[in-house]
Amino acid sequence: MSAKIILASKSPRRAEIMQKHGADFSVYVPQVTEITTCDNLSELPEINATLKASAAADIFPGKTVIAADTVIFFENSIIGKPADIQDAHKILKKLSGRKHQVITGCAVINRSKNISGHFSCISDVYFKKLTDNDIQKYTSLVHVLDKAGAYAIQEHGEIIIEKYSGSLENIIGLPWDELADFLASQH
Repeated sequence: MSAKIILASKSPRRAEIMQKHGADFSVYVPQVTEITTCDNLSELPEINATLKASAAADIFPGKTVIAADTVIFFENSIIGKPADIQDAHKILKKLSGRKHQVITGCAVINRSKNISGHFSCISDVYFKKLTDNDIQKYTSLVHVLDKAGAYAIQEHGEIIIEKYSGSLENIIGLPWDELADFLASQH
């Protein structure tokens, strides 16, 4: 792989963000078992991002590896991807009219340059008060089963999202500005 950066993620949304900003990267999906609990759940994304980055850095020690993990943090618990469409409806109903946080943990490792670090980015998302019809309409337009929190802000978000604060790209899955700042600080 001739690219300077390895994106250790199977997320097409993260790859789209990297492409949008002109990054020279290749994708490698490491096989890791993500952890699902720890003492401070808000740290979980950083821990899992570090696991992914470390596994990929073992394969590509001369490359800069970037990994990320995004979670929906609501009422001191993590909302993952829905098990099925009924679960997606339950999740969206739970988030209706409420605020939650989207936390993306990022890890950057380059073994040959002795770079190893991680950080988190947090954005707040405010849902509209949703009717059953709103939820039905949204889930008929968006494939929600592969998305934490059963939604994607960039896909028909106007149906369910009242507003957000913080980084939109963080909510999508990769906080580019914060990542670029971190990378710049390593040189």
